[in-house]
Amino acid sequence: MQQSKFIKYHVPCHECGSKDAVSVNADGSAKCFSCDKFYSNYEGKVTPMTNYTKQTTTPKSNVNAHGGIYAKLTDRNICKETAEKYGVKVVFDASGQLAQHLYPFYINNEKCATKIRYVRDKRFFFEGSIQDSGLFGQNLFKEGGKYLTIVEGECDAMATYELLGSKWAVVSIKRGAASAVKDVKESLEYVESFDNVVICFDKDKAGIEASQQVASIIKPGKAKIVTLPNGYKDPNDMLSQGKHADFTRAWWDAQVYTPSGIIRVSEKQKDFLNRERKQSVAYPWEGLNTKLLGLRAGELVTLTGGTGLGKSSVTREIEHHLIKNTNDNVGIIALEEDWKRTVDGILSIESSDKLFIDSVRDAYPEKQLTSMFDRLFAQDRVFIHAHFGANDIDAIFAKLRYLIVGCDCKWIVVDHLHMLVSSMLDGDERKAIDSIMHRLRSMVEETGAGIILVSHLRRIEGNKGHENGVSVSLSHLRGSNSIAQLSDCVIALERNQQADDDLESRTTKLRVLKSRYTGDVGLACSLVYNKETGRLSEYEDLEILNSKEEDIIPF
Repeated sequence: MQQSKFIKYHVPCHECGSKDAVSVNADGSAKCFSCDKFYSNYEGKVTPMTNYTKQTTTPKSNVNAHGGIYAKLTDRNICKETAEKYGVKVVFDASGQLAQHLYPFYINNEKCATKIRYVRDKRFFFEGSIQDSGLFGQNLFKEGGKYLTIVEGECDAMATYELLGSKWAVVSIKRGAASAVKDVKESLEYVESFDNVVICFDKDKAGIEASQQVASIIKPGKAKIVTLPNGYKDPNDMLSQGKHADFTRAWWDAQVYTPSGIIRVSEKQKDFLNRERKQSVAYPWEGLNTKLLGLRAGELVTLTGGTGLGKSSVTREIEHHLIKNTNDNVGIIALEEDWKRTVDGILSIESSDKLFIDSVRDAYPEKQLTSMFDRLFAQDRVFIHAHFGANDIDAIFAKLRYLIVGCDCKWIVVDHLHMLVSSMLDGDERKAIDSIMHRLRSMVEETGAGIILVSHLRRIEGNKGHENGVSVSLSHLRGSNSIAQLSDCVIALERNQQADDDLESRTTKLRVLKSRYTGDVGLACSLVYNKETGRLSEYEDLEILNSKEEDIIPF
């Protein structure tokens, strides 16, 4: 066999993160003995797409050709007794220096191969074949024990055996982290015969990923993963430094593997008992509070209604209420009006007058307008998106994130969803709404902010539309089921704006279509619009609340 001519040893691997597993050849090529990556140009970090393993196979009759004796592995601080337990022999060179380790592999109890590792540069090759062989050390421990520990290398297996007091079964994968799953699958019946399978691979990128991959193929609840203390890369490293107690502690503290995103509830009792309480802020109207128990940060609330039914008036009342009754920062993205109209609307609630009308605002002295402005905005808690007609969807979401993260806004009002949809180039409204709703949902989950989203309703068939007071259902939401699915709460406005009766034409019913927090849905309250002040007041007469209620049209 032609052997590689290494000129550098124990250098880092750019691929798996190992600090000392790479040896570099005179021609610049290199091999990582941790993840099996071959570099055609190590300094240039050029690697082929496939793994490269330097090994040869010889007939079974030659597996003992190198001889060797039992002795202490002085380079790894592994005692002779442990080496003899695992059948590992060593070869000395002419000067008496330790030159090679010889690791035996078995099919059942018959030796089938020897892995020969050079001490100086970590090169290795096989005499015989490891095909169909068990894990290294598997022949030493009977099936069905209490604990089996799987490590990444032969010396780590022997080191772990010593660190654990030479008591528990310890085996090693055969071909490195890159082939860990393949190796364990070939011995899966043996591995799963043990009550507990403890995985202790190297503390590098390749080892950490391989440990999770191996754990995922083992029966749920059986596999545990050891997290080695900082400063140690593998069990042999800890043995060499005499850290028996630290390793044993880490081994006993190994956590049962669960896939990413899955928690083991039995371990979460403390978090359950001491979890953060949901802080609720009351809505301006008692009937809505009775149904929803207030408004909470970390929720996505959708406010919907037909055209001209007062969505903007309800939104203004909520914005003003949050500014006046909390100390939280409030952000507003109103895509159908400029910032001055938004400010006029909020100040109109404060003054109970229609300040958005020039003639009404002109009747107020500047000092009075300034006083009202300062009461609401001087504390630098309100931030409004001045869009200047530019509504690129990615730019809007960037500003939305800035309002929450940069301006520390706990509450965000987005008016309205379908203006966001119109800013997307894709002509498919349903797909656009799905995309936007998922982004809003992710924003809520990530930041913990509360978002109030205004949405339109689709036109319905029949003689009466929403402007005639038809009761609203979730199926009336325009464009996509994701609006209902991804919202924590959906509140619909209903009003017969064409009613002959003046009070009825000014009365808006608020119907809760969805409440994930309370589960309480149905009519919540009625709000009467005052033509003089522009304000909405809760109407407590239940007869009015329930009068002329139409059957809900489901589709």
